[in-house]
Amino acid sequence: MNANRLTTPKEKVQQLQEKLGHAAEENKKRKFHSLYDKVHRWDVLCEAWKRVRANKGAAGIDAVTLADIEKHGEISFIKECQRELQEGTYHPDPVRRQYIPKKDGKQRPLGIPTVRDRVVQMATKLMIEPIFEADFHETSFGFRPKRGAKGALDRIRKACNRKGNWVVDIDIQGYFDNINQDKLMKLVQMRINDRRIL
Repeated sequence: MNANRLTTPKEKVQQLQEKLGHAAEENKKRKFHSLYDKVHRWDVLCEAWKRVRANKGAAGIDAVTLADIEKHGEISFIKECQRELQEGTYHPDPVRRQYIPKKDGKQRPLGIPTVRDRVVQMATKLMIEPIFEADFHETSFGFRPKRGAKGALDRIRKACNRKGNWVVDIDIQGYFDNINQDKLMKLVQMRINDRRIL
């Protein structure tokens, strides 16, 4: 892809992700110190907005919907996000709590961020994901781009056809509710050293 011919935010973001991923792959001990300035780049925020809009989703605690933002102007919304990030005045809002019924009759709590917070989260994800992707094992399928249950099943089938002896399926109850945040942040800091991202 010729850098001079990149025209869409998506293409520019993909190129930036490739650079970050390549740098992370080349040096497994490298720490990334300057990522925040990339999160508030115009192309990154435009791509983040596009993805959030495509995911649909409900309004957060501020009751602002995707349709509200489209009605009042997507460009001005993205500019406001960019301004807050650049000036250091951005602070996430509390999430709206919603309960989703489970098959066993219990309810699963769900936190719904505001659309603005989802855009900033997506912009951040776009910048940090290629760094951590370089560290994952080829056999890891959970919560990764372009990977899912079908790919994992195909991998298991192939292993079984090669006379594989072990298949392990682990589901930790309430896993995301019980993650040790301090330990998680220490692991993230092994790759990212930009305090504003952290």
